[in-house]
Formats: sequence, structure tokens, C-alpha cells
Amino acid sequence: MLSHSVPAALLLLSLAPSNTLAALLQSADDAASQLSSTSYDYIIVGGGTAGSVLANRLTEDSNTKVLLIEAGSSEYNATNIQVPWFAPALTSSTFDWNYTTTPQKALDNRSVGYARGKVLGGSSSINYMIYTRGAQDDWNRYAELTGDDGWQWNNILSYAKKLENFTNDPHVDAADSKYVPSAHGTSGPVGVTLPQVELPIDDIVLNAQKELSSEFKFNQDLNNGDMIGVSWTPFAIQEGARSNAARNYLEPILSRSNLDILVNTQVVKVTKTGTDGNTPVITGVQYASGPKGKVYSLTANKEVILSAGAIGTPQILLLSGIGPAAQAKQLGIESIVDLPDVGQNMQDHPLLTTNFQVSSNDTLDNITLNTTFQAEQLDLWVKERTGDFTLGACNQWAWQRLPEDDAIFQKVQDPSAGSTSPHYQLIWSDLYIAFSGGAFPQGHFLTLISNLYTPMSRGSLTLNSTDPFTYPIINPGLLSDEQGFDIYTMREALKAGRRFLNATAWKDWIVAEYGDSAKATSDDDIDAYIRKNALVVNHVSGTVAMGKQGESKGALNPDLSVKGVKGLRVVDASAFPVIPASHTMAPVYILAERAADFIKNPSAASNSSSGSDNTAVATVPLGLLSGAAALLAALASLLF
Repeated sequence: MLSHSVPAALLLLSLAPSNTLAALLQSADDAASQLSSTSYDYIIVGGGTAGSVLANRLTEDSNTKVLLIEAGSSEYNATNIQVPWFAPALTSSTFDWNYTTTPQKALDNRSVGYARGKVLGGSSSINYMIYTRGAQDDWNRYAELTGDDGWQWNNILSYAKKLENFTNDPHVDAADSKYVPSAHGTSGPVGVTLPQVELPIDDIVLNAQKELSSEFKFNQDLNNGDMIGVSWTPFAIQEGARSNAARNYLEPILSRSNLDILVNTQVVKVTKTGTDGNTPVITGVQYASGPKGKVYSLTANKEVILSAGAIGTPQILLLSGIGPAAQAKQLGIESIVDLPDVGQNMQDHPLLTTNFQVSSNDTLDNITLNTTFQAEQLDLWVKERTGDFTLGACNQWAWQRLPEDDAIFQKVQDPSAGSTSPHYQLIWSDLYIAFSGGAFPQGHFLTLISNLYTPMSRGSLTLNSTDPFTYPIINPGLLSDEQGFDIYTMREALKAGRRFLNATAWKDWIVAEYGDSAKATSDDDIDAYIRKNALVVNHVSGTVAMGKQGESKGALNPDLSVKGVKGLRVVDASAFPVIPASHTMAPVYILAERAADFIKNPSAASNSSSGSDNTAVATVPLGLLSGAAALLAALASLLF
């Protein structure tokens, strides 16, 4: 599922090996002797966005011993991961779990591919690097739903700043007018920047915004609490390369003797190791290197922390008998605790692409159409970490709300968290994008991407088998809400995107809408086009959601501990009770930073914030990435 064309010759670069990391355990079998003789305080399952944060923060105490187990490889420095422009090549690659949903009734019974990262850094290593914290209303709603004021915007903001190294590349023109510097941190581990390459459509977008300012206001910084309006797009990119969780949080601490990292190994279940009164204690894990591999067991002294993602985490819990007791009984699994919400409440953001022919030949389509230009851009990236290969999906976008008096709100209560939280997103990309695949047409294009960010639809994850290596049944229930809010808002988002592109600022640029969407003019036609073509942004969330302490709703307590047991915690996107109305990488970083604090200091979980410590994680310069530049240059000379 490619968003833009990555030339076949360039895809060969994904074979470039990264340097082997010292003291990294490459399989369960190879590590068996060492692990069995080592005592770990914490075992973290999943070396992705959240797991990497936790491994770093918990080992800041040299007396705390941590084991991090990752199902994927350690190749987080593979070339296709490093180069921002190569992000589309990572979907369906060896770095992707390659999940698939059940046929979605509201999408004309189509199944949808689910890209989730299977490599150190997790989905931060394969996503599109978009960096959005979420709206203040979203975070305030989490505080309300959990009864923990520590999740309020004013309290999590210190964590957001703590993790950031928002330092713009010198090539970013007039950067201070494109974001609010005082709203960001500059000494944290996660590199964040604005696009370093200006595109011809940038000024057109700004002019169109001014022309239509009554509907599309300008927002200098969507990460400052209020997301609404047209703004510049921040990315987790540093010095022209992807800034992922493995490079940000793990690479700088590989010398710590109190951290072990085991890769190519899948945790198959968590296990009961005792009781505290009548409460099961869950501090054991079972793991193997593959479906035919030997199953090993370990026990943590303090906690097991599941950070396997919103698909992997509920699957492990269900396999372990922690979830709906009726489901466990059907599969012959012994129920340890009956938690009906495990695997339920699945949410994601539906996505739609619409293409427009343009009159200009100065678009990013030239990377696909012109092999000489491809070679020039690759050379720029290899030698200087500059040029078009440093770009993400768009330079600008809009986050919008339906009008307060919209007719749909006579039927349904507004599902958004509040006025700072968007209903939908519009992206303008300077090239032809087709997430559903197919041949790329000759010519030059602009693509409108319209996404729903406050879905009312809910889905579920259930076990397909007791075999942990058999994928679970993934049914996000896309566009299935009975009230019809989701399909209505997707329709209104497309209409809003068309209105924006109909501004006079675009009259000399846009020729006409291209393809099947051009025929979709009535509401029924638009709905049919959406159902035939919509996919997801790959932000699956909510499957092991937080709730209030002492209440049955929710699978987790506000401190992310699993209800009904001791010694077990969940720290990943499955914990969000409502999916953030934003891209989910930054909210997961924030979630994990706070979780690390109250794992180390349990009192920090009680209605307060402990994120004021601005101690930075050591960062590694990205100018030269472990010899990868030389290897890229050698390959490039052969390929071009």
C-alpha cells in the first residue's frame, strides 16, 4: 500500500545492513543461558515507541535491571527506515506485522491492511513520522474518564516538552513564523522539525487560507493545545533522517549494564506467579523465537509491562486468560481474571485520497517520472541529508471541525472532546498518491487526503486460535456506527477539501479533479466513493482502555496497571479510552514518559504531574549514521 511511488531500484537499498549492536541478544535460543541466570526487576514486552521510552527511563537507576523483548529485528537503522521519503516502502515489508482486518461491511466488504512496526522502534520506525501531541480537550477528557487529573493537558505538557528536541534545520525558512518555539522542548531525545524543503504549493495554500479565512483559520502551532486551522506540519525527523524511538531512546543507552535487549522473540503469554490475598500476581512471561521454537519462561521481580501495541497487547492478555471469561472458555483457556473490556473498544481513523490534475510540471511527481532527478535527490540525501528525500507526506494541512449548528448534531451528540479537538483532517500533497495501489499515471498531480479523527464506530479484537503465532481476528468496524456520523463526516471532509481547492488561489494550478472521485457529486455518490476507497491511517487504539479506579468500566486503572491483578501494566496506544484526535505517535511518547515516572514513583500516579524533570536523554548525531552513508553512496553509484 504505497502513498507515492518509490522507484524499484531504490527499494533495493532496504537490503543495506545496519551495524550490529553490541550486547544485543538476537534470539531466545541464543540468549537462554544468559537470561536464565539473570534477575530482572522489569520485563518490557515490545521494543516500540512506548517500550523504548520505558527501557530508557527505568534504567536511569543503575540498580534497576530491565529486559526488553522485541518480536522484530534490531534493524532500526536500515536505509529505508532512515530516509523519510522511503516510508511507503516499509508497509508490507519485513519491518511490518502485515496484519489484515476482517471484511468491513461498511467498506463494501473489503479487508484493510494494517501496518504495525515489527522492529526496534516499533511503528515509529515505519510510520510517516507526523508529530502531533493531540488537543488539550483530548487530554482533559482522559483525566475526566480516568478520574486522574495527572492526565490533564496542563500536567502532561511538561512531559511533551521533556521528550522533544524541536530544533529546526537551517534550511527551514522563517521557522519562527511556522510554530511557537516557547511551546516546545529543545533538549529531549525525540528530534522534531518542520519541512526543510519549500514547495510551490506552500504559498498557494497560505493564499487560499487567507481567501477562505472565515472557514479555514491560520494556526501557527497545532501542538500548542488548539489543533484547529491550517498549519505547518511537524515531523519526527532530525538532520534529514527519521527520528524513531530506537534511535532516540535505546541507541544512546546501549552501554548501560542494567539493560538487556532480546530481539526476534515473541512473548506468547504472561503467567501467574502467585497471589496477594485473593489477587493473582502476574509477573511471568513465556516467549519463543518462532512457532516451532522452544518456549522459555522468565519472572520479573517487580512488574511485567506490556507495550506490544493495540493489537499485540490484547492478544497476549487474551491468550493468558486475562479478558472476557466467556471467550477464554470457548477456546479452553483458563480464565485468570474476567475483564470484559480487553480486546473491545477498537478505534482507528478512516482515510480517503482524492487526486487532482495540475498544470505545473514542478511537483514531487518528478521523483517518480525522472530517474535523473531521483539520482540527484538521493545524492543530496547521502551527502548532505538535504533535498526532497527529507520530506514527509505534506508541508501543510488543516484540522477542522463541523459547524456547531451542523444538522448532524440534531441526531448525535458531538463525539469530539471539545472545541480544540478536530473532527477531520485535510492534507495537501504535492504529488499523486494512491494508498490503494495501482499504476501511477503520467503527469502531475495534487492529492487531497481527508481523514476522520473523531470516529463513533467501535470494533474489536478476538482470538482466532490459542496459537500465539496465528494472527487474531481484527475487526475495527470502520464507518459502522448506527447514527451515521462517521460516513457523514467523511463526506463533509471531502466537500471541505474541495471548497479549499476551489479558492481562486488555485485557479492557475489545478486543472480538474482526476479519476472516479470526479464523478462523485451527490451525497450518495460521495458515500459510495468513500465506501469503495477508504482505508485507515493505522492508528489503532483503545483495545485495553483505561478507566476509573475501582470501577468495572475499562481494563486498566489510571496508572495503567491491569485491573484485577498485580504486577502487570499496559503502556501503549491500547490504553487510550478514546482515540486521540491526532496522529498517535506523540501521544504514546507522552503516555510512556508519564508511565515511567509513576512506575518509579507510584505516588506520581495520583492526580498530579511529575514531568517537570527536564533531564535530557543523550542523543546521537545523525550526520553520519553508522557508516550507512558510505554504503548508500556505493549502492547509488551502481544503481544510477
